[in-house]
Amino acid sequence: METTLIYDGTFDGFLTAVFTAFELKLKTVKIVTEQRFLQPLFGTYDTVYTSKEKANRVWAGLKKKMSTDEVRRFYYAFLSEKPIVEDTLYNAIVYVFASHKNVGSDFTNKHILEIAKLTKNVGREKHRMEAFVRFKLTKDGVYFANIEPDFNVLPLIKRHFEKRYADQKWLIYDLKRKYGLYYNLEKVDIIKLDFDASFDPTKTSADIFAAVELEFQQLWNDYFKSTNIESRKNMKLHIQHVPKRYWKYLSEKHI
Repeated sequence: METTLIYDGTFDGFLTAVFTAFELKLKTVKIVTEQRFLQPLFGTYDTVYTSKEKANRVWAGLKKKMSTDEVRRFYYAFLSEKPIVEDTLYNAIVYVFASHKNVGSDFTNKHILEIAKLTKNVGREKHRMEAFVRFKLTKDGVYFANIEPDFNVLPLIKRHFEKRYADQKWLIYDLKRKYGLYYNLEKVDIIKLDFDASFDPTKTSADIFAAVELEFQQLWNDYFKSTNIESRKNMKLHIQHVPKRYWKYLSEKHI
């Protein structure tokens, strides 16, 4: 009989559910978030409450069985938020712990292979966010950037921006997932904002952003126009390097 374990959507919550499944020696397990849970017609279900201690024990166990890069793949895959990712990860973890050797890169196993594919996609999105994020200076002196990535890459880009912009306050907000990273010159905090109904964070509004920012946007657009040679345009190559779905983050595309 299948047992469905419901968790809070966090990585620690997922690892706690994995610990619970092993602790109770459950044979057939399905792990889902609270948002995606549908009461099954058959089988049982239970809510798992996140335990940092239990999560750490599972994570430590994986580190003993696999290399650092292989363990990292499990976290990257989780951030893909694919509907089947919990089942994929759980089955892979069962396979890893059942083996007497390192099988973290055994791509003959469909679950390990799927994790590698998801990791590649998430990693690509991480690098593109690091490259295409554009900050705008607000009247409060905070550099603001809004993003809507395909995957939940905010936790992965935190270190990059913390190091690169250590001398200024900044906020990167994921409009799709409704949370952001705020750096106050000392540390990075996870925050949630309630935007005014009339505020469009994708626009450079004079009500929110500093006058110098508006001037900079205009200068940058003028520069982009002046250096853009129509006869040398190669739109196919341009889109290959800068896909259209990232254009909304680039000032030069808003002209």
